[in-house]
Amino acid sequence: MKLLAALLTILSLVVSTCLGQESGVGLRVVSAARQQIGVTTQYDPGYTALKYPGGDVPLQTGVCSDVVVRSLRHVGLDLQKAVHEDMLSHFSAYPQKWGLKAPDKNIDHRRVPNLMRYLERHHIAMQEKLQAPESYRPGDIVAWDLGGGVLHIGIVSDKLAGRTRLILHNIGNGTKEEHILLKYPVIGHYRLKEDAPSPQQRPASH
Repeated sequence: MKLLAALLTILSLVVSTCLGQESGVGLRVVSAARQQIGVTTQYDPGYTALKYPGGDVPLQTGVCSDVVVRSLRHVGLDLQKAVHEDMLSHFSAYPQKWGLKAPDKNIDHRRVPNLMRYLERHHIAMQEKLQAPESYRPGDIVAWDLGGGVLHIGIVSDKLAGRTRLILHNIGNGTKEEHILLKYPVIGHYRLKEDAPSPQQRPASH
């Protein structure tokens, strides 16, 4: 029994250590988001016709979702394409908030509720207590309710303010790295799968 207890203790320590390691993908996402600081200096929520795939508004501007979209392209995930293809096949699974009858590849991936739904369906929606600072890792994606029907999204940094990680985001004044993780109610917390297949490579979950 003592040997079994010792083995279980060692296993627990190994698992804890592995879980605590920073994700390679997560750190690359953080690096890509940080590169937008000082480059994306404006905020513009206007509708813009984009090329497809790989479309983007001018790099000096954008909204909160554009920080996420630009960062994830650096790890091989084009959210414009991924969200559009998923919505083509499963339009009813996405929020029906804008009176659309079909997907719109120019704007769907720039809307926070759509990004949340895509991440819930194809990556990892974290179930830990959302307000626990230690549950957030670099590269995680977080969504907040700012109040008045306004949602926000950003990327968890590898830098800390005390026990709480900073956030890379654009909340109105360009891309910045700020101490706002627990400033607003968290409504979504997501982690990319290291080797997640694209939606067309596997059946979509509901």
